[in-house]
Amino acid sequence: MILTICPNPSVDCTIELDSLNVGKLNRIENKVETYSGKALNVAIGVGRLEEECIATGFMFENHQKTFEHVLEKAGVKHDFVLNGGSARTNYKIIDKKAMLTEINDRGEEVGRENQLKLIEKVKELSEISDIAVMSGSLPKGVEPSFYGEVLSVIPERVKVIVDTEKANMLEAIKSRKLFMAKPNVPELERFASMTVRTRRDMVTAAAKYLDMGVTYVLISMGAEGAIITDGHENYYCKSASVAVNSTVGAGDSMIAAACVALMKGVPMAEMLRRAVAAGTAAVTTSGTNLFYKEKYMEIYAKVQAERF
Repeated sequence: MILTICPNPSVDCTIELDSLNVGKLNRIENKVETYSGKALNVAIGVGRLEEECIATGFMFENHQKTFEHVLEKAGVKHDFVLNGGSARTNYKIIDKKAMLTEINDRGEEVGRENQLKLIEKVKELSEISDIAVMSGSLPKGVEPSFYGEVLSVIPERVKVIVDTEKANMLEAIKSRKLFMAKPNVPELERFASMTVRTRRDMVTAAAKYLDMGVTYVLISMGAEGAIITDGHENYYCKSASVAVNSTVGAGDSMIAAACVALMKGVPMAEMLRRAVAAGTAAVTTSGTNLFYKEKYMEIYAKVQAERF
């Protein structure tokens, strides 16, 4: 069983424009609303790969039924801590130059009582899980230390994967041994306090995670593919050439495929290959919609991981 923990779900409104003209009138060509959050995206990806998954985290009353319907449609079980109010709305503006501008809301505040409820719920659900993923930002009123509080109650036998910004990541790493961290390149640079240009630079930067006890670092590189390293072996997998509709959710799709690969017990290079296939498949869909299994399988046949 794969457990995903989403502390900050969101309504993602993707707006497509011919071009973004700041300070001028802009006319929308297409608009798509999806109900997500990084760990919820992971859960949906796992569901589409037909592996058992349960999603937890904070949920907001005004959007509860819609989020739950989306998860159920993907075959994902759910057990949330309910909070008053509405989920935050994030705006993702895409122009014809394939440039993405993001405007993220902070949403409703979550009090300490509900924070403690989620810690207890994760403790309970992780007892029946093999892998746990916690990813994304934290809602208003929740400190970075909450990452550590949540992850510290998960049994040591459970493989924990984390995808979040530096402050949250540091708290997560302090709380327990992480199986995997999944930064993108800007996150990697911020965490390691260095600029990266080459694959070797990325491996050097990833050593900061490894030195702090993380077992694997999976680095998403956008259209260039991804790297995985454990400090001893390094593998690179290039993305297949596809028409890009939206890059949103690609990293979450990579984690979903990596989780399913872990459940199958495949080697590190094969896990990377599956992750890149899912991430590449995700960019072919519009808005924040994730990959579908048929496209994933098509791209999987085209990509290979190589040691370097």
